[in-house]
Amino acid sequence: MEWLNQLHTAAAHGMASEVAAILGKTDDVDAISDGRTALWRAVFARKHENADLLLAAGADPTRPMMSGWSPARLSLATDHPITTDEVLTPTEQAAIVERDRLVAALGRYPETGGFSIACVGGIDSDEAVRRLEAEVVAAEEVPDLTDWWDEPFGDDTEVAIGFTDVPGGCVVVQPWGRAASLPAVTRPLSTDTVVHALYDNPKSGSQGSVDRDGTTVDRDLVPGGWSAAGSTAEVFLAHLYAGRPVAYCCAFVALRPENAEAFTKPARWAILPDRIRWDL
Repeated sequence: MEWLNQLHTAAAHGMASEVAAILGKTDDVDAISDGRTALWRAVFARKHENADLLLAAGADPTRPMMSGWSPARLSLATDHPITTDEVLTPTEQAAIVERDRLVAALGRYPETGGFSIACVGGIDSDEAVRRLEAEVVAAEEVPDLTDWWDEPFGDDTEVAIGFTDVPGGCVVVQPWGRAASLPAVTRPLSTDTVVHALYDNPKSGSQGSVDRDGTTVDRDLVPGGWSAAGSTAEVFLAHLYAGRPVAYCCAFVALRPENAEAFTKPARWAILPDRIRWDL
């Protein structure tokens, strides 16, 4: 059914005029594709005009899908709610407040690509350094980091990463490469906790992974993307942080940075051991 793919794509990414044109060829406005309706996709993507058109065409806003989220209930997290008897839980309401705070705290970060991060829940940077067996660079030996691209650590630049404590855990970052997101880094960091890592690949975009208790449990993720599979909480998190990959990684492991400095001005730097160097 070519019209089905067209309708779902237009609902999430197209203009209202595109949705209107396709609706004229549609025999089932609530047809399911990948577990969701076109109305659900429009609400998830905050395409409010598209959602209004689909509702006018008879789309059902109360139909539960995607771990129980109906389009109407999901819309309660937007500034264009659909009238419904459903409600958000206090936890979900608090998550919206934290999303607004976190997005504001991170501001315009990131403004460039090519970086990697690991958001580590539940441990501080001292423990992170210990788990990685990294060698801390003395403060007076940290080079001028004004230009990320000038190989500031010389031959060790590829294995130099920054560490900063934030409420809820710590942030590990490499502004110029993928080292902070390597499995050899994220797996040991995740012992007895959880890590959400991200490499902003200049060629292919955001590449995410999740490690728990020393094991990679998910890879090839698109944090802050438009996918929404998973548990009830994961679907909601994907909706709240669509288009905000760094904030998403923080929220996933319950980090609460007060600003972007953990990512832009790490508190200290360390050099990873040779066993990790070989993974680059």
